[in-house]
Amino acid sequence: MTRDMSDVTRARHGRPVHHWRRDVIELAALFTAVAVADAVANLVGHGPDGPELLLVSAVVLVATAGFHTWWARRHGHAPPTSDTQARPLSAGQQAGQPSPQETAPDAVPDASVLWRMRTTVKDAPGSLATLCTALAGLRVDILSLQTHPLGEGTVDEFLLRAPAALGGAELSRAVSLAGGADTWIERADAHDLVDAPTRVLGLATRTALDAAELPLTLRQLLGRCTIRSLPAAPVGGGRRPAAVPVEGALEGTVMRLRAPEGGVITVERPYLPFTPTEFARARALVELDARLGPRVPVGQDVLTLPEGSDITVRRADPSDREAAKAMHERCSARTLGMRYHGPVGDADRYLKHLLSPRFGRTLAVQTASGRIVGLGHLLWDGDETEVALLVEDDWQRRGIGGELLGRLVTMAQEANCASVYAVTQASNTGMVAAMRALGLPLDYQIEEGTLVITARLSTEATTSLPSYEQSPGQYGERIVRD
Repeated sequence: MTRDMSDVTRARHGRPVHHWRRDVIELAALFTAVAVADAVANLVGHGPDGPELLLVSAVVLVATAGFHTWWARRHGHAPPTSDTQARPLSAGQQAGQPSPQETAPDAVPDASVLWRMRTTVKDAPGSLATLCTALAGLRVDILSLQTHPLGEGTVDEFLLRAPAALGGAELSRAVSLAGGADTWIERADAHDLVDAPTRVLGLATRTALDAAELPLTLRQLLGRCTIRSLPAAPVGGGRRPAAVPVEGALEGTVMRLRAPEGGVITVERPYLPFTPTEFARARALVELDARLGPRVPVGQDVLTLPEGSDITVRRADPSDREAAKAMHERCSARTLGMRYHGPVGDADRYLKHLLSPRFGRTLAVQTASGRIVGLGHLLWDGDETEVALLVEDDWQRRGIGGELLGRLVTMAQEANCASVYAVTQASNTGMVAAMRALGLPLDYQIEEGTLVITARLSTEATTSLPSYEQSPGQYGERIVRD
Protein backbone atom coordinates (compact mmCIF):
# COMPACT_ATOMS: atom_id res chain seq x y z
CA MET A 1 0.00 0.00 0.00
CA THR A 2 1.76 3.06 -1.26
CA ARG A 3 0.79 6.69 -1.90
CA ASP A 4 2.73 9.74 -3.06
CA MET A 5 3.47 12.31 -0.40
CA SER A 6 1.24 15.39 -0.52
CA ASP A 7 2.56 18.35 -2.44
CA VAL A 8 0.54 20.95 -0.52
CA THR A 9 3.02 23.60 0.50
CA ARG A 10 3.06 27.10 1.89
CA ALA A 11 5.34 30.03 1.19
CA ARG A 12 7.48 31.23 4.05
CA HIS A 13 10.39 33.54 3.37
CA GLY A 14 10.24 32.41 -0.28
CA ARG A 15 11.00 28.70 0.48
CA PRO A 16 8.51 25.81 0.15
CA VAL A 17 7.84 23.97 3.43
CA HIS A 18 6.12 20.54 3.72
CA HIS A 19 3.21 19.85 6.09
CA TRP A 20 5.16 17.52 8.46
CA ARG A 21 2.13 16.56 10.55
CA ARG A 22 0.31 15.20 7.56
CA ASP A 23 3.43 13.28 6.43
CA VAL A 24 3.79 11.64 9.86
CA ILE A 25 0.16 10.46 9.77
CA GLU A 26 0.55 8.98 6.32
CA LEU A 27 3.75 7.13 7.35
CA ALA A 28 2.03 5.78 10.46
CA ALA A 29 -0.83 4.47 8.35
CA LEU A 30 1.61 2.80 5.97
CA PHE A 31 3.57 1.03 8.75
CA THR A 32 0.30 -0.06 10.37
CA ALA A 33 -0.86 -1.62 7.12
CA VAL A 34 2.50 -3.50 6.71
CA ALA A 35 2.37 -4.81 10.29
CA VAL A 36 -1.21 -6.01 9.88
CA ALA A 37 -0.34 -7.77 6.59
CA ASP A 38 2.65 -9.54 8.19
CA ALA A 39 0.58 -10.70 11.16
CA VAL A 40 -2.14 -12.04 8.87
CA ALA A 41 0.39 -13.90 6.73
CA ASN A 42 1.87 -15.63 9.78
CA LEU A 43 -1.56 -16.68 11.09
CA VAL A 44 -2.68 -18.00 7.72
CA GLY A 45 0.49 -20.01 7.29
CA HIS A 46 0.43 -21.63 10.77
CA GLY A 47 -3.24 -21.76 11.78
CA PRO A 48 -6.23 -23.91 10.79
CA ASP A 49 -8.60 -20.91 10.26
CA GLY A 50 -6.72 -19.38 7.39
CA PRO A 51 -9.67 -18.37 5.11
CA GLU A 52 -11.53 -16.63 7.94
CA LEU A 53 -8.44 -14.67 8.93
CA LEU A 54 -7.91 -13.61 5.30
CA LEU A 55 -11.46 -12.25 5.20
CA VAL A 56 -10.93 -10.31 8.44
CA SER A 57 -7.65 -8.88 7.19
CA ALA A 58 -9.32 -7.73 3.98
CA VAL A 59 -11.95 -5.87 6.02
CA VAL A 60 -9.28 -4.22 8.17
CA LEU A 61 -7.33 -3.10 5.10
CA VAL A 62 -10.44 -1.65 3.46
CA ALA A 63 -11.30 0.24 6.67
CA THR A 64 -7.76 1.59 6.94
CA ALA A 65 -7.81 2.75 3.32
CA GLY A 66 -11.18 4.44 3.85
CA PHE A 67 -9.94 6.28 6.97
CA HIS A 68 -6.87 7.47 5.09
CA THR A 69 -8.98 8.78 2.18
CA TRP A 70 -11.38 10.61 4.56
CA TRP A 71 -8.49 12.22 6.41
CA ALA A 72 -6.84 13.43 3.19
CA ARG A 73 -10.06 14.95 1.82
CA ARG A 74 -10.90 16.63 5.13
CA HIS A 75 -7.63 18.52 5.32
CA GLY A 76 -7.52 19.16 1.58
CA HIS A 77 -10.79 21.15 1.74
CA ALA A 78 -10.37 22.78 5.14
CA PRO A 79 -10.85 26.60 5.35
CA PRO A 80 -7.66 28.59 4.75
CA THR A 81 -5.70 29.54 7.84
CA SER A 82 -2.91 31.99 8.49
CA ASP A 83 -0.61 29.33 7.04
CA THR A 84 -2.11 29.47 3.55
CA GLN A 85 -0.20 31.05 0.76
CA ALA A 86 -0.49 34.86 0.59
CA ARG A 87 -1.56 36.30 -2.74
CA PRO A 88 -0.47 39.73 -3.97
CA LEU A 89 -3.12 42.49 -4.25
CA SER A 90 -4.47 43.13 -7.68
CA ALA A 91 -4.06 46.52 -9.31
CA GLY A 92 -6.30 49.14 -7.73
CA GLN A 93 -7.23 46.96 -4.74
CA GLN A 94 -6.59 48.46 -1.30
CA ALA A 95 -5.29 46.59 1.68
CA GLY A 96 -8.02 45.19 3.88
CA GLN A 97 -10.55 44.92 1.04
CA PRO A 98 -11.67 41.54 -0.33
CA SER A 99 -10.77 40.65 -3.88
CA PRO A 100 -13.56 40.19 -6.45
CA GLN A 101 -13.06 36.41 -6.29
CA GLU A 102 -13.59 36.40 -2.51
CA THR A 103 -16.72 38.61 -2.50
CA ALA A 104 -20.09 37.10 -3.20
CA PRO A 105 -21.96 38.82 -6.03
CA ASP A 106 -24.97 39.54 -3.81
CA ALA A 107 -22.99 40.56 -0.73
CA VAL A 108 -24.20 43.82 0.92
CA PRO A 109 -22.67 45.73 3.80
CA ASP A 110 -24.22 45.34 7.25
CA ALA A 111 -27.11 47.72 7.93
CA SER A 112 -26.56 50.30 10.65
CA VAL A 113 -28.62 52.81 12.64
CA LEU A 114 -27.84 56.06 14.44
CA TRP A 115 -28.29 56.50 18.19
CA ARG A 116 -28.03 59.47 20.50
CA MET A 117 -26.82 58.39 23.91
CA ARG A 118 -26.03 60.22 27.12
CA THR A 119 -24.43 58.64 30.16
CA THR A 120 -22.57 59.73 33.30
CA VAL A 121 -19.10 58.36 34.03
CA LYS A 122 -16.73 58.91 36.94
CA ASP A 123 -14.30 61.78 36.65
CA ALA A 124 -11.27 59.48 36.75
CA PRO A 125 -8.53 58.56 34.25
CA GLY A 126 -9.52 55.65 32.05
CA SER A 127 -13.28 55.87 32.62
CA LEU A 128 -14.03 57.13 29.13
CA ALA A 129 -11.52 54.68 27.61
CA THR A 130 -13.29 51.75 29.27
CA LEU A 131 -16.62 52.91 27.88
CA CYS A 132 -15.22 53.36 24.36
CA THR A 133 -13.64 49.89 24.49
CA ALA A 134 -17.01 48.37 25.41
CA LEU A 135 -18.66 50.12 22.46
CA ALA A 136 -15.91 48.98 20.11
CA GLY A 137 -16.49 45.39 21.24
CA LEU A 138 -20.06 45.69 19.91
CA ARG A 139 -18.83 47.13 16.58
CA VAL A 140 -20.28 50.55 17.49
CA ASP A 141 -18.70 53.57 15.80
CA ILE A 142 -18.50 56.84 17.79
CA LEU A 143 -19.28 59.67 15.36
CA SER A 144 -19.18 62.55 17.83
CA LEU A 145 -18.68 63.13 21.54
CA GLN A 146 -19.54 66.06 23.81
CA THR A 147 -18.60 66.26 27.45
CA HIS A 148 -20.56 68.09 30.15
CA PRO A 149 -18.45 68.37 33.33
CA LEU A 150 -20.27 68.02 36.64
CA GLY A 151 -19.13 68.20 40.23
CA GLU A 152 -18.60 64.47 40.81
CA GLY A 153 -18.56 63.09 37.29
CA THR A 154 -18.88 63.89 33.61
CA VAL A 155 -21.92 63.57 31.35
CA ASP A 156 -20.82 62.24 27.96
CA GLU A 157 -23.14 62.71 24.99
CA PHE A 158 -22.48 60.40 22.03
CA LEU A 159 -23.70 60.13 18.47
CA LEU A 160 -23.27 56.46 17.58
CA ARG A 161 -23.53 54.32 14.48
CA ALA A 162 -24.37 50.76 15.54
CA PRO A 163 -25.32 47.54 13.73
CA ALA A 164 -29.04 47.38 13.05
CA ALA A 165 -29.26 44.08 14.93
CA LEU A 166 -28.03 45.77 18.12
CA GLY A 167 -30.98 47.03 20.16
CA GLY A 168 -31.07 50.00 22.48
CA ALA A 169 -31.50 47.80 25.58
CA GLU A 170 -28.40 45.75 24.74
CA LEU A 171 -26.42 48.91 24.06
CA SER A 172 -27.49 50.43 27.38
CA ARG A 173 -26.61 47.22 29.21
CA ALA A 174 -23.08 47.22 27.78
CA VAL A 175 -22.62 50.87 28.76
CA SER A 176 -23.81 50.14 32.29
CA LEU A 177 -21.34 47.25 32.64
CA ALA A 178 -18.56 49.60 31.45
CA GLY A 179 -19.27 52.07 34.26
CA GLY A 180 -21.93 54.34 32.73
CA ALA A 181 -24.79 55.53 34.96
CA ASP A 182 -28.12 57.28 34.30
CA THR A 183 -27.91 56.24 30.65
CA TRP A 184 -30.42 57.71 28.23
CA ILE A 185 -30.64 56.61 24.58
CA GLU A 186 -32.89 57.34 21.61
CA ARG A 187 -32.78 56.90 17.83
CA ALA A 188 -31.12 59.69 15.84
CA ASP A 189 -31.29 60.70 12.19
CA ALA A 190 -29.11 62.40 9.59
CA HIS A 191 -29.82 65.87 11.05
CA ASP A 192 -27.84 64.91 14.15
CA LEU A 193 -24.69 64.42 12.07
CA VAL A 194 -24.10 68.19 12.15
CA ASP A 195 -21.44 69.00 14.73
CA ALA A 196 -22.47 70.92 17.85
CA PRO A 197 -20.76 74.28 17.08
CA THR A 198 -22.31 74.43 13.60
CA ARG A 199 -25.75 73.57 14.96
CA VAL A 200 -25.56 76.21 17.71
CA LEU A 201 -24.45 78.87 15.23
CA GLY A 202 -27.36 77.99 12.96
CA LEU A 203 -29.81 78.31 15.85
CA ALA A 204 -28.30 81.66 16.80
CA THR A 205 -28.78 82.87 13.23
CA ARG A 206 -32.44 81.86 13.27
CA THR A 207 -32.94 83.66 16.57
CA ALA A 208 -31.25 86.81 15.25
CA LEU A 209 -33.49 86.95 12.17
CA ASP A 210 -36.83 86.44 13.92
CA ALA A 211 -37.76 86.95 17.57
CA ALA A 212 -40.53 84.35 17.23
CA GLU A 213 -37.89 81.69 16.65
CA LEU A 214 -36.55 81.73 20.23
CA PRO A 215 -38.85 78.99 21.66
CA LEU A 216 -38.22 76.81 18.60
CA THR A 217 -34.44 77.19 18.73
CA LEU A 218 -34.46 76.37 22.44
CA ARG A 219 -36.44 73.21 21.72
CA GLN A 220 -34.02 72.14 18.98
CA LEU A 221 -31.05 72.92 21.19
CA LEU A 222 -32.32 70.93 24.18
CA GLY A 223 -34.24 68.12 22.50
CA ARG A 224 -37.74 67.05 23.47
CA CYS A 225 -38.87 69.52 26.10
CA THR A 226 -41.78 71.76 27.05
CA ILE A 227 -41.24 75.52 26.76
CA ARG A 228 -43.64 78.07 28.22
CA SER A 229 -43.41 81.84 28.03
CA LEU A 230 -45.18 83.57 30.89
CA PRO A 231 -45.72 87.33 30.51
CA ALA A 232 -44.96 89.67 33.40
CA ALA A 233 -48.62 90.78 33.39
CA PRO A 234 -50.73 87.73 32.48
CA VAL A 235 -53.76 88.22 30.25
CA GLY A 236 -57.01 88.02 32.22
CA GLY A 237 -55.43 88.96 35.54
CA GLY A 238 -53.79 85.62 36.29
CA ARG A 239 -51.06 85.05 38.83
CA ARG A 240 -47.75 86.69 38.06
CA PRO A 241 -44.83 84.33 37.47
CA ALA A 242 -42.29 83.92 40.24
CA ALA A 243 -39.31 86.24 40.06
CA VAL A 244 -36.21 84.80 38.36
CA PRO A 245 -32.64 86.06 38.86
CA VAL A 246 -31.02 87.86 35.95
CA GLU A 247 -28.68 84.93 35.40
CA GLY A 248 -31.58 82.45 35.45
CA ALA A 249 -32.11 79.37 37.60
CA LEU A 250 -31.34 75.69 36.99
CA GLU A 251 -33.22 73.09 39.03
CA GLY A 252 -32.51 69.60 37.69
CA THR A 253 -35.06 68.99 34.95
CA VAL A 254 -36.36 72.60 34.96
CA MET A 255 -34.61 75.80 33.93
CA ARG A 256 -36.04 79.29 34.27
CA LEU A 257 -34.76 82.21 32.25
CA ARG A 258 -35.74 85.87 32.46
CA ALA A 259 -37.46 86.94 29.25
CA PRO A 260 -36.34 90.25 27.67
CA GLU A 261 -39.75 91.88 28.20
CA GLY A 262 -39.79 91.00 31.90
CA GLY A 263 -41.61 87.68 31.84
CA VAL A 264 -40.27 84.19 32.44
CA ILE A 265 -39.29 81.42 30.01
CA THR A 266 -39.67 77.99 31.61
CA VAL A 267 -38.08 74.92 30.03
CA GLU A 268 -38.96 71.46 31.37
CA ARG A 269 -37.50 68.09 30.41
CA PRO A 270 -38.69 65.50 32.95
CA TYR A 271 -36.92 62.52 31.38
CA LEU A 272 -33.38 63.99 31.51
CA PRO A 273 -31.81 66.59 33.84
CA PHE A 274 -30.19 69.63 32.26
CA THR A 275 -26.45 70.08 32.54
CA PRO A 276 -24.68 73.39 33.30
CA THR A 277 -23.38 73.39 29.72
CA GLU A 278 -26.91 73.20 28.30
CA PHE A 279 -28.06 75.89 30.71
CA ALA A 280 -25.24 78.20 29.56
CA ARG A 281 -26.11 77.66 25.88
CA ALA A 282 -29.81 78.35 26.45
CA ARG A 283 -29.02 81.48 28.46
CA ALA A 284 -26.73 82.71 25.66
CA LEU A 285 -29.56 82.40 23.11
CA VAL A 286 -31.94 84.32 25.38
CA GLU A 287 -29.33 87.06 25.92
CA LEU A 288 -28.81 87.34 22.15
CA ASP A 289 -32.57 87.69 21.66
CA ALA A 290 -32.74 90.42 24.34
CA ARG A 291 -29.89 92.43 22.86
CA LEU A 292 -31.42 92.46 19.36
CA GLY A 293 -34.86 93.53 20.60
CA PRO A 294 -38.23 92.94 18.87
CA ARG A 295 -37.84 92.10 15.17
CA VAL A 296 -39.91 90.52 12.43
CA PRO A 297 -38.70 89.48 8.96
CA VAL A 298 -39.70 91.90 6.21
CA GLY A 299 -41.80 90.36 3.46
CA GLN A 300 -45.34 90.42 2.11
CA ASP A 301 -47.60 88.90 -0.53
CA VAL A 302 -50.11 90.82 -2.62
CA LEU A 303 -53.17 88.66 -3.30
CA THR A 304 -56.20 89.25 -5.52
CA LEU A 305 -59.67 88.39 -4.23
CA PRO A 306 -62.30 86.91 -6.57
CA GLU A 307 -64.12 90.27 -6.96
CA GLY A 308 -60.86 91.96 -7.96
CA SER A 309 -59.75 93.63 -4.72
CA ASP A 310 -56.09 93.42 -3.73
CA ILE A 311 -55.01 92.57 -0.20
CA THR A 312 -51.59 92.19 1.40
CA VAL A 313 -50.59 89.35 3.74
CA ARG A 314 -47.57 90.02 5.95
CA ARG A 315 -46.10 89.30 9.35
CA ALA A 316 -47.50 91.49 12.14
CA ASP A 317 -45.66 92.85 15.18
CA PRO A 318 -46.45 94.98 18.27
CA SER A 319 -46.46 98.15 16.14
CA ASP A 320 -49.76 96.93 14.59
CA ARG A 321 -51.58 96.92 17.92
CA GLU A 322 -53.59 100.12 17.32
CA ALA A 323 -54.70 99.02 13.85
CA ALA A 324 -55.63 95.59 15.19
CA LYS A 325 -57.54 97.16 18.05
CA ALA A 326 -59.50 99.27 15.57
CA MET A 327 -60.41 96.11 13.64
CA HIS A 328 -61.73 94.55 16.85
CA GLU A 329 -63.95 97.57 17.39
CA ARG A 330 -65.44 97.10 13.90
CA CYS A 331 -66.17 93.40 14.49
CA SER A 332 -69.58 92.28 15.74
CA ALA A 333 -70.06 90.73 19.18
CA ARG A 334 -70.83 87.37 17.52
CA THR A 335 -67.55 87.39 15.55
CA LEU A 336 -65.54 88.29 18.65
CA GLY A 337 -67.39 85.63 20.67
CA MET A 338 -66.50 82.98 18.07
CA ARG A 339 -62.85 83.98 18.28
CA TYR A 340 -62.43 84.44 22.04
CA HIS A 341 -65.15 81.98 23.17
CA GLY A 342 -67.04 84.68 25.05
CA PRO A 343 -67.35 88.43 25.57
CA VAL A 344 -64.20 90.50 25.08
CA GLY A 345 -63.65 93.15 27.76
CA ASP A 346 -60.36 94.79 26.90
CA ALA A 347 -58.99 93.65 23.55
CA ASP A 348 -55.84 95.71 24.05
CA ARG A 349 -54.56 93.33 26.74
CA TYR A 350 -55.08 90.31 24.48
CA LEU A 351 -53.43 91.98 21.50
CA LYS A 352 -50.32 92.90 23.49
CA HIS A 353 -49.80 89.19 24.09
CA LEU A 354 -50.92 87.94 20.67
CA LEU A 355 -48.78 90.34 18.65
CA SER A 356 -45.64 89.70 20.65
CA PRO A 357 -43.18 87.49 18.73
CA ARG A 358 -42.17 85.95 22.06
CA PHE A 359 -45.34 83.86 22.09
CA GLY A 360 -45.74 82.95 18.43
CA ARG A 361 -46.23 84.36 14.96
CA THR A 362 -49.02 86.54 13.63
CA LEU A 363 -50.11 87.21 10.06
CA ALA A 364 -52.08 90.37 9.18
CA VAL A 365 -54.34 90.93 6.17
CA GLN A 366 -54.23 94.54 5.04
CA THR A 367 -56.25 96.41 2.41
CA ALA A 368 -54.84 98.83 -0.14
CA SER A 369 -55.71 101.71 2.21
CA GLY A 370 -53.63 100.18 5.02
CA ARG A 371 -56.52 98.97 7.17
CA ILE A 372 -56.13 95.57 8.87
CA VAL A 373 -59.15 93.34 8.20
CA GLY A 374 -57.86 89.93 9.34
CA LEU A 375 -55.45 88.36 11.82
CA GLY A 376 -54.09 84.82 12.04
CA HIS A 377 -52.10 83.62 15.04
CA LEU A 378 -49.74 80.66 15.48
CA LEU A 379 -49.14 80.38 19.23
CA TRP A 380 -46.56 78.25 21.03
CA ASP A 381 -48.40 76.43 23.82
CA GLY A 382 -45.79 74.37 25.66
CA ASP A 383 -45.03 71.45 23.37
CA GLU A 384 -48.21 72.06 21.33
CA THR A 385 -49.18 74.70 18.76
CA GLU A 386 -52.48 76.59 18.49
CA VAL A 387 -53.93 78.38 15.47
CA ALA A 388 -56.53 81.15 15.76
CA LEU A 389 -58.26 83.37 13.18
CA LEU A 390 -60.23 86.62 13.23
CA VAL A 391 -61.66 88.20 10.06
CA GLU A 392 -63.70 91.39 10.06
CA ASP A 393 -67.40 90.82 9.31
CA ASP A 394 -67.47 92.71 5.99
CA TRP A 395 -64.52 90.64 4.69
CA GLN A 396 -65.74 87.19 5.66
CA ARG A 397 -66.58 84.44 3.13
CA ARG A 398 -64.03 85.72 0.62
CA GLY A 399 -61.38 83.06 1.22
CA ILE A 400 -59.30 85.18 3.61
CA GLY A 401 -59.70 82.79 6.55
CA GLY A 402 -58.65 79.77 4.49
CA GLU A 403 -55.66 81.68 3.13
CA LEU A 404 -54.49 82.63 6.60
CA LEU A 405 -55.01 79.12 7.98
CA GLY A 406 -53.07 77.53 5.13
CA ARG A 407 -50.11 79.83 5.72
CA LEU A 408 -50.18 79.26 9.48
CA VAL A 409 -50.12 75.49 9.00
CA THR A 410 -47.20 75.85 6.59
CA MET A 411 -45.32 77.88 9.20
CA ALA A 412 -46.02 75.19 11.80
CA GLN A 413 -44.76 72.48 9.47
CA GLU A 414 -41.59 74.45 8.73
CA ALA A 415 -41.07 74.76 12.49
CA ASN A 416 -41.23 70.93 12.78
CA CYS A 417 -44.47 70.97 14.76
CA ALA A 418 -46.19 67.59 14.88
CA SER A 419 -49.72 69.02 14.99
CA VAL A 420 -51.77 72.20 15.36
CA TYR A 421 -55.10 72.66 17.10
CA ALA A 422 -57.88 75.21 16.94
CA VAL A 423 -60.30 75.97 19.78
CA THR A 424 -63.66 77.27 18.60
CA GLN A 425 -67.40 76.78 19.06
CA ALA A 426 -69.32 73.93 17.52
CA SER A 427 -71.49 76.47 15.68
CA ASN A 428 -68.46 78.05 13.94
CA THR A 429 -68.99 76.29 10.63
CA GLY A 430 -66.52 78.58 8.86
CA MET A 431 -63.58 77.47 11.02
CA VAL A 432 -64.58 73.82 10.73
CA ALA A 433 -64.76 74.10 6.94
CA ALA A 434 -61.37 75.84 6.79
CA MET A 435 -59.74 73.08 8.84
CA ARG A 436 -61.30 70.37 6.68
CA ALA A 437 -60.10 72.13 3.53
CA LEU A 438 -56.48 71.59 4.62
CA GLY A 439 -56.71 67.95 3.62
CA LEU A 440 -54.97 66.79 6.81
CA PRO A 441 -56.00 64.08 9.31
CA LEU A 442 -58.25 65.73 11.89
CA ASP A 443 -59.28 64.83 15.43
CA TYR A 444 -62.41 66.35 16.99
CA GLN A 445 -63.13 66.81 20.69
CA ILE A 446 -66.24 68.62 21.86
CA GLU A 447 -67.16 69.52 25.40
CA GLU A 448 -70.00 71.84 26.51
CA GLY A 449 -70.14 73.58 23.14
CA THR A 450 -66.37 74.09 22.83
CA LEU A 451 -64.81 72.29 19.87
CA VAL A 452 -61.10 71.43 19.66
CA ILE A 453 -59.92 70.40 16.19
CA THR A 454 -56.40 68.96 15.95
CA ALA A 455 -54.67 68.57 12.60
CA ARG A 456 -51.73 66.14 12.38
CA LEU A 457 -49.06 67.54 10.13
CA SER A 458 -47.00 65.63 7.59
CA THR A 459 -44.45 66.72 4.98
CA GLU A 460 -46.41 65.20 2.10
CA ALA A 461 -49.66 66.88 3.11
CA THR A 462 -48.26 70.38 3.43
CA THR A 463 -45.92 70.66 0.47
CA SER A 464 -48.66 72.26 -1.64
CA LEU A 465 -49.39 74.97 0.92
CA PRO A 466 -47.90 78.42 0.24
CA SER A 467 -44.73 79.46 2.05
CA TYR A 468 -44.92 82.66 4.05
CA GLU A 469 -41.19 83.45 4.00
CA GLN A 470 -39.87 85.87 1.39
CA SER A 471 -36.78 87.98 1.10
CA PRO A 472 -37.05 91.67 2.08
CA GLY A 473 -38.72 93.75 -0.58
CA GLN A 474 -39.96 90.74 -2.58
CA TYR A 475 -43.60 90.67 -3.58
CA GLY A 476 -45.72 87.87 -4.94
CA GLU A 477 -49.19 87.87 -6.48
CA ARG A 478 -51.75 85.09 -6.30
CA ILE A 479 -55.50 84.80 -6.67
CA VAL A 480 -57.45 83.72 -3.58
CA ARG A 481 -60.14 81.15 -4.41
CA ASP A 482 -63.23 80.47 -2.32
